[in-house]
Amino acid sequence: MPEQISLSAAFGKHAIGQILRSGEVSDPRVSLDMVQVDPIHKAFAPMVKEQTFDVSEMAIVTALQAIAFGHPVALLPVVVAGRFQRGCIVAPADRPITDPATQLRGAKVGVRSYTQTTGLWVRTHLTEDFGLAAQDMRWFTQNPAHVPEYVEPDYVSRTLEGSLVDALRNGDIDAAIFGNDLPQGDEFVPVIDHAAERDQAWYDSHGYVPVNHLVTVKSELLETKPDAVRRVWDMLVAAESLAGERATGISVTMAGLEKVSAAIADIAASSHDQGMLPRPLSADEIFGPVARLLA
Repeated sequence: MPEQISLSAAFGKHAIGQILRSGEVSDPRVSLDMVQVDPIHKAFAPMVKEQTFDVSEMAIVTALQAIAFGHPVALLPVVVAGRFQRGCIVAPADRPITDPATQLRGAKVGVRSYTQTTGLWVRTHLTEDFGLAAQDMRWFTQNPAHVPEYVEPDYVSRTLEGSLVDALRNGDIDAAIFGNDLPQGDEFVPVIDHAAERDQAWYDSHGYVPVNHLVTVKSELLETKPDAVRRVWDMLVAAESLAGERATGISVTMAGLEKVSAAIADIAASSHDQGMLPRPLSADEIFGPVARLLA
């Protein structure tokens, strides 16, 4: 009997993670020993620094930084989480930003971490919609990047104390970017008008929802347990297919080199433009090791 291989894995509470945890998709030779990490972003730094898990979900910016700085993790071409992002930047209702192209120049914008994926996408959209570059604003953050070698640009200051909501209320910042913690109610208003319509137009043009999280594996597994990695890949593809079939509305997942590569190349270029990568990344650096294994 072939040996059963157990791999430690960290996944969030999205559809693909739930399908894998339920056992609905499985493999006779490889089992995923699910480690509970909540919220899932707490798994990213341990995976980068110590390869704590064999398989781990990871924010795309963190994964690209890990590759750029030589950490032994490999990126699998499967998107497990995405989201439309234009509605994630808000300002106080009593101090609204109605003309971002003018009012955001020199403005103070808060975000949990400069490398947070939502921040990457909002800055990308601000460039696309209003011609604003990252350095046109001053960025105030709370947390460092998950990748320890990364040094923030000089227009980023990690001096924000307390909550983003309190900083907005107190006037310490002019606008703020939120992820899943986007505040509800009428105290804050969107900075980008007609966000849903703009997002739909962006999707119609690009063909995918802005990418948040993909999946990484320990690089050593590509050499020591290549068949196990292929089987993990097969499980991810099957789980993503089920998640897509069951999605209500636009699917936020996708899998496969042909579907994912162009999107990730665009993200890598934007990350470099925004000062989050020390150098441009080639397509081979991003997916080459896994592409050769899957081939």
